[in-house]
Amino acid sequence: MKAEQQLAHLTQYDALTGLPNRMLLRDRLAQALARAKRAQTLLGVMFLGLDNFKEINDSLGHAVGDQVLVEVSNRLRGCLRGTDTIARHGGDEFSILLEDVHSMEEITRVAQKLLAAMAAPLRVAERDVYVTPSIGITVYPLDDLAPDRLLRNAELAMSQAKQEGRNNFQLFSPDMGARSEQRLDLQTRLRRAIEREEFVLHYQPQLEISTGRIIGVEALVRWNNDELGLVQPARFIPLAEDTGLIVPIGEWVLRTACRQMRAWQSQGYGKLVVAVNLSPRQFNQRNLVQTVEDILRDSGLDAGSLELEITEGSVMRRTEDAIVTLDRLHALGVQLSLDDFGTGYSSLAYLKRFPVNKLKVDQSFVRDIQTNKDDAAIVTTVVALAKLLGLTAIAEGVETPDQLDFLRVNGCDEYQGYLFSRPLPPEGVESLLQANARERR
Repeated sequence: MKAEQQLAHLTQYDALTGLPNRMLLRDRLAQALARAKRAQTLLGVMFLGLDNFKEINDSLGHAVGDQVLVEVSNRLRGCLRGTDTIARHGGDEFSILLEDVHSMEEITRVAQKLLAAMAAPLRVAERDVYVTPSIGITVYPLDDLAPDRLLRNAELAMSQAKQEGRNNFQLFSPDMGARSEQRLDLQTRLRRAIEREEFVLHYQPQLEISTGRIIGVEALVRWNNDELGLVQPARFIPLAEDTGLIVPIGEWVLRTACRQMRAWQSQGYGKLVVAVNLSPRQFNQRNLVQTVEDILRDSGLDAGSLELEITEGSVMRRTEDAIVTLDRLHALGVQLSLDDFGTGYSSLAYLKRFPVNKLKVDQSFVRDIQTNKDDAAIVTTVVALAKLLGLTAIAEGVETPDQLDFLRVNGCDEYQGYLFSRPLPPEGVESLLQANARERR
């Protein structure tokens, strides 16, 4: 009898967290729908996915990932009533049933409570681990009556929450199905784009403010699809990040940019530097340093001619691990730039420990530098901070002479932006390099 009970428990409950599994969830959902119908109440159905769980598994290992899931399930339980159901679908996905609900406000309050509960770090394996949830919500009988469609609606809304920046909740709307199909189509095309080599690199020159000399370029990926035309990075980069496709795309960008810079140097354009963005997922790859080392060797490019741009958010998510990775990259001789500085965490205590060479002033601050006192103050502070730390300050998104004059007066070292040039294909950059060299003579 005891063995039969244990077997029954295993078929209905998740072995890791002890939560109901997908099978038991469906049974409870059917019962909850029947009760809601009789009582004429609402039933909230939530689908919750962790935003950065794969990165935790990849960088810290599955044993730590399992502990994170247990801690997450405990926090979620603490936000719910005894009458509610929380179930684990598998992986990092959970479903929640909110019964005896009488208004949408009750449901959204619970969602806000769940987000707040996950804001504090989890203490796992003697380290702080940060995870954030994306939550999709659908409501019986407002959105649908059938259990399978309610679960599907909630999952679609969760996907929308991830697209809207993660760490938020979204209510289901009927057009989400169409948007999901469009996203799936774009994802399929994106996978094929890697195989068909549909990506190209454009390069935006970076200049020394004091001399006007081109000192480097930033490599920017473009996707040229036969049917869709030129797809804007803002449309496909977040999708690539979500699906993990950013890793092979990013490696292609890095390899292509290094080869191009080596070719330019061989043509006599001098010791320029090529800056390449590393996405958060790329930065957290265990083999990142080895990959960079292999690409430098294969391309023949000197490590000092490569600059890796890492976003502030990437290094602040798991700072101790980030410092180890940055130290190893620095040991290769690669230059390091902290991108989007000032837009997020900006922990000065950690900044002095990062072996970075450059701080990049985000274009969102540069754009209104002449009219917005707060933006002007941030720019001058970032530039001054760079000087105090012995770092180079570079501003992006410079579009007007007045913006450049402001940066020059306040001691900024370098800039890039439409004022000098848009991102260009290699042949366009070569023309600018030739013209810039003639002007400097």
